[in-house]
Amino acid sequence: MLSTVTTFVPVTRARPWLHIALSLGAAVMLTGCMGTRDVTGSVPNDIRQRHPITLQEGDQSMEIFVGAKRGGLTPLQRAEVLAFARNWQREATGGIIIDMPAGTANEASAREAHREIRSILSAAGAARGAVIERPYRPAHPNQLAPIRLNYPRVTAQAGPCGLWPDDLGPSANAKHFENRQYHNFGCASQRNLAAMVEEPADLVQPRASTPVYTARRTMVLEKYRQGQDPAAVYSNSRGRISEIGQ
Repeated sequence: MLSTVTTFVPVTRARPWLHIALSLGAAVMLTGCMGTRDVTGSVPNDIRQRHPITLQEGDQSMEIFVGAKRGGLTPLQRAEVLAFARNWQREATGGIIIDMPAGTANEASAREAHREIRSILSAAGAARGAVIERPYRPAHPNQLAPIRLNYPRVTAQAGPCGLWPDDLGPSANAKHFENRQYHNFGCASQRNLAAMVEEPADLVQPRASTPVYTARRTMVLEKYRQGQDPAAVYSNSRGRISEIGQ
């Protein structure tokens, strides 16, 4: 009888610890499930959030090929350098860097063309302190190394594309049954939009309104004050098909 009582007391005292252990195990399991749900829900389903377009500072460059037997620029190259200088004034965030080939067959010709390039840049408004020159050696000295013009500018970029973290085919993953977009969906469209936009700042904020046409506004208000129709009057003349040969 005493042995039975002695055996029963420790078992009774062990039951609360068993409940505590089971409660802790259940809490850990629930925490793991909630953690998995948070990670799955954190993947954005909107392409604008999954593949956002960001504004970064990139390089705008142009290459000028000069042969070993020609030192000046062609008329087309002069026009390209002038257009490059005008674009630099409009969108650049820094100075112009000229990369000159060194140790190549056209090094002497590039030096002569460099003087003409500097004169065109100076005439377009690029001061001497805004233009930096630096030499470079190509990997193959026998190749026709070009003169490179570079300046930094704000660019819009998206991507990288081509990432496939999940399979597109049927799987036992719960995300497959939710009919959600695959990760790479819309990345190419976002990347193309970022490459085609002329002013990257337009993706962030609208441009300021242009000034009103004062002459037209004055005419409309004057006609309105006189009780006249302020609408513009266009000619109703229409072109006719030639009657020759009828």
